[in-house]
Amino acid sequence: DLFDEPLRKAVFMNTRGTHYMLQLAATLKHLDLIAYVSTAYCHLHIKTLYEKPYDPPANPHHVMQACEWLSDDEVSTIEKKILGDIPNTYAYTKSLAEALVVEKFNELPAVILRPSIVIPIWKEPLPGWTDNINGPTGLLIGAGKGVIRTMYCNSSGYGDFLPVDIAVNGMLVASWRFLTTTDRSKVNRVAHMTSSNDIKVSWNEIIECGRWVIENKIPLNGVAWYPGGSMKSNYYLHVVCMVLFHWIPALFVDALLILLRYPPV
Repeated sequence: DLFDEPLRKAVFMNTRGTHYMLQLAATLKHLDLIAYVSTAYCHLHIKTLYEKPYDPPANPHHVMQACEWLSDDEVSTIEKKILGDIPNTYAYTKSLAEALVVEKFNELPAVILRPSIVIPIWKEPLPGWTDNINGPTGLLIGAGKGVIRTMYCNSSGYGDFLPVDIAVNGMLVASWRFLTTTDRSKVNRVAHMTSSNDIKVSWNEIIECGRWVIENKIPLNGVAWYPGGSMKSNYYLHVVCMVLFHWIPALFVDALLILLRYPPV
């Protein structure tokens, strides 16, 4: 999972990778802009996130050095203590990467862009297209194939969704704003690309919309069970349904596969 990579791998990918790109950018003599694509979920301890830099949870250079010195197992042992209240390695390492970009604000024409939950294309160039099953897309596919029957969730809650074509357009606009501003000392270096202030789509609305599409327009192939199930606000009811409709069917199918000498799934 993108959000739960081992800390050492996430640091190398998100934080050190950004560090290397900034080093490369510093060697370019005619650089007009370097735009770092962060995330609106990089500072989860902040209740209201404004378009400004925030202090990182740790010194990014020290964290990178520690991950270079230590092995995967050693970093894994202290991972929970390092993360503290931050729920995943993705948010942690993206906030460290932002700090590296902020360090270079006086040296490089750099900006930070914070999109929210990026989902498949809305309009351009092909509505609905995606190349991955991250985020709510994977949830809809799992439910559509009949595998996901219950989810412990506040159905009236919502995520901040951003179609990828809108995200790209936002990046272009933010870049244009920076490049066309005469006095760059006055332009905001941080831009948010989020939607929930204007458009709120609940989890229940997403599931019902996906259910309607699968039942009426484009049914999925390779379905394990007719699409059904629901979100549960009661944890104990969810656990009962998980045992009855997730675990027992999965064990039954795996037992059949083993008897037929196929690898279990």
